[in-house]
Amino acid sequence: MGTDLHAPLGQNRGPGRQRRSIPFGRILGGFCLIAIAGFSLYSALLRDQLQKTRPVETAKKEDPAPPAKAKPTTAEQTGQTGLAQVDPQSGANTTRIVTGDGSVVTMFSPNNRDGSGPVLINANQVGQDPRMAATPNDSLLEDSPFGKLPITSASGLRPMDQYARPWSGARGTRIAIVVSGLGLSQTGTQRAIEKLPEEITLAFAVSGNSLQRWMQEARRGGHEILIQVPFEPFDYPSNNPGPDTLLTSFSAARNIDNLHKAMGKITNYTGVMNYLGGRFLANPSAMEPVLRDIGKRGLLFLDDGSSAQSKSGMLAKTLEVPHAFADIQLDGELQQDAILRKLDELERIARRNGSAIGVASAFDESVDAISKWSEEAAMRGIEIVAVSALADDPKHP
Repeated sequence: MGTDLHAPLGQNRGPGRQRRSIPFGRILGGFCLIAIAGFSLYSALLRDQLQKTRPVETAKKEDPAPPAKAKPTTAEQTGQTGLAQVDPQSGANTTRIVTGDGSVVTMFSPNNRDGSGPVLINANQVGQDPRMAATPNDSLLEDSPFGKLPITSASGLRPMDQYARPWSGARGTRIAIVVSGLGLSQTGTQRAIEKLPEEITLAFAVSGNSLQRWMQEARRGGHEILIQVPFEPFDYPSNNPGPDTLLTSFSAARNIDNLHKAMGKITNYTGVMNYLGGRFLANPSAMEPVLRDIGKRGLLFLDDGSSAQSKSGMLAKTLEVPHAFADIQLDGELQQDAILRKLDELERIARRNGSAIGVASAFDESVDAISKWSEEAAMRGIEIVAVSALADDPKHP
């Protein structure tokens, strides 16, 4: 121990580790790599920034300036939100020439359709697409002081064809039932549209309310519809069918104006049905110009059969106007059992003649009886069709 105290410090230590030299080469190499990586990253960011600066501004869409006067599209002109409907031959000029032997020669030449953008070409010659049933075909309408009136299109398509309810075309017993007076009672109209089968034809009285709205509801429900025009009865004016009644004392021009007022109330109907009118229907001089106008517009005329003196059938045949005549008034006695008996009588007439037409008013009793009877009729082999299917049509005899 004494020896250790007197020995010089550090002389008795064992051999220690040799110090390593600092790897300056590696450190320098690391700094170089970091510098290169940083310069590369900076160059990439700078190049990306340079690329984004100008192209972004030049590629950015400018806000469109408001058009001075945009030309309305066909859909806007018709008031519809979807595609405009056009006739298949709307892209052609149609010219008809009557030859010496009475034949009609139709010539077509190219023509541009009105408007721009896509259109829906309506190829249905009979019936209408159910999705478009509440929308009128503009090619079957013309403007008038009394609103839009039905016409036959340039291609010969008639409203009677376009708005007709299709039927099977099979042979067998066929019955058409027309329920009239829709629009006069709002609750009664709604109930009739909701409860009656879609095969039942509905006739709207021109003196009713909200007719265009009810027409659209009926068409969406699958019904064929008629317009009911007031004609002069024998006991007029004590029995007054309403304003703008067609009278035998009026001139032909005034009666045609009143007819057009009625026609302009709604669209999408296949024909005209009389409301009362015993005296007017019995007067050939008064009826002829009215029936002529109805036929010219591609419509049928339904006589409700209330007047035994009616000359409508004879005149319609002479003028070649599509015509139908009702066989039975179903609800002369307003009780459901009595109406059901009349429907059974209508069935017997149809089985004997092949077809029959019955008419009724939109009373609750009538609607209930017709709905009940219609459910059972199909099981007895009876096809209920729209009135246009039973009309005498000179174009399709």
